[in-house]
Amino acid sequence: MAEITKDMTIGQALQISPAIAPVLLEIGMHCLGCPSAQGETLEEAAMVHGLDADELMAKIREVL
Repeated sequence: MAEITKDMTIGQALQISPAIAPVLLEIGMHCLGCPSAQGETLEEAAMVHGLDADELMAKIREVL
């Protein structure tokens, strides 16, 4: 399995592991299928939602 990194788009990360969807939904990223998910990185999305990108990545690693 490829590694998920914070510079990947939300869409790329979900393609690698759909299991991260609940983590993203839990922190308020409800637009997993919208166009912004295809162009916004996990790091950018974390910033928009007022989260630390490294904390988000730690949560994602917990479900992988």
